[in-house]
Amino acid sequence: MRSIRARLFLILMAITGIVWLSAIGWIYLSTRAEVERALDARLTEAARMVNSLIASQEIDPGRTVAIPSGSPPLHTPYDRQLSCQIWALDGRLVGRSEGAPGQPLTASRAGFSETVIEGETWRVYAVENAALGMRVLVGDNLRVRDRLVADVIRGLALPALLILPALAGLIWLSLRQGLAPLSAMARALETRPASDLSPLPEGRGPSEIRPMVRSLNGLFARVNAARERERDFTAFAAHELRTPIAGLKTQAQVALRHTDDAIRDNALRQMVVGVDRTARLVRQLTDLTSAESGEPAPDEREVDLGRLLRTLAEDIRQHHPRAAGIDIGNALDGAALPVSSSLFALAARNLLENAVLHSPPERPVQCRLRRERDAIAVVIEDAGPGIPESELPKVRDRFFRGSNRTTVGSGLGLAIADFALRRMEGELRLANRAEGGLRAEMRFPSPSAS
Repeated sequence: MRSIRARLFLILMAITGIVWLSAIGWIYLSTRAEVERALDARLTEAARMVNSLIASQEIDPGRTVAIPSGSPPLHTPYDRQLSCQIWALDGRLVGRSEGAPGQPLTASRAGFSETVIEGETWRVYAVENAALGMRVLVGDNLRVRDRLVADVIRGLALPALLILPALAGLIWLSLRQGLAPLSAMARALETRPASDLSPLPEGRGPSEIRPMVRSLNGLFARVNAARERERDFTAFAAHELRTPIAGLKTQAQVALRHTDDAIRDNALRQMVVGVDRTARLVRQLTDLTSAESGEPAPDEREVDLGRLLRTLAEDIRQHHPRAAGIDIGNALDGAALPVSSSLFALAARNLLENAVLHSPPERPVQCRLRRERDAIAVVIEDAGPGIPESELPKVRDRFFRGSNRTTVGSGLGLAIADFALRRMEGELRLANRAEGGLRAEMRFPSPSAS
């Protein structure tokens, strides 16, 4: 069932029905107990009254007589409820009331008992008068008692059945009125254009609706921020791609127009640089999109840091043969981390590439491992110009290119590395070295610490 209103209606009707049936059951049991107590008291009074009439000689025990019921008639279904018999102790029937059976109502000498006579169950009270040699039996048919209780319950249940439809209507109207704020909010959202991400007014709505409104407003704010980031991303990407493409076109025109081999060779070299920059930018854009996909970190396993970093270093050397080399410390060999190999490779590649492009060719980049009590860090140090202290807080922003940028830089490398490390619950730390250059640390919680 998908309707909250229908579900609440059925729940409330079920609860109401259960409460009503429980009340009827309780009334039935209590009414039955009270009726039995009252009728038992009437049996006792009637038997004692007949016994007193015999003792006062108002009823002659010497001959068979018709005995009055001893109580005023009830309404028609119950006017012959009581039956009375007078038996001599020698077993002779002395008298009985109209409608009383001819056989003894009970074999009990005194007190209450129940007897089955011709398929009917009787509740009987007996009084024995030993002085006169008489026994008075007064009883009533339990079927009549049951009918009396049933009539009482029927009198209660019939009005309930008549009230039930009205109660159902009132519950339905109450639910409709109570859920009206939700319907109003749904209508407002249906008519709102997709481009409208302004917050919903909280106003003075019900307190149960306000958390939903706040959550929706938070969602709108996050979606709006994501759209702003996408617009900025598209604009920056288009700008960054436009520059190398324009340079490629210019160098191609130079190569086509000049017959001088030196000018043509220089133009072709510039075209290669432009192609490298464009290829790196496209790769980084693809990497960033993959890292931001929101999927759980893939292929998490024990990553062999030394082997992976040496593979990355060889790949970078092939793509940038004139850039600085990479010296992988021996401590990394055999070291392992339980992280995503693809995300770690993404972060390490961008940091290593940044380092080799900023370092002089004769000063190789140093890559080493440092273990601490609660963390393990892969440290990458270069001998480049470093990053001005004023720019350190901004270098993780996308497309930020500081004053010490290279010709092939796109401003995405550190942003990608930072994002990938955060996806792995790691941390990127950047600091300038005292002797010159930049130190980048990929820090992870130590597996032994966890």
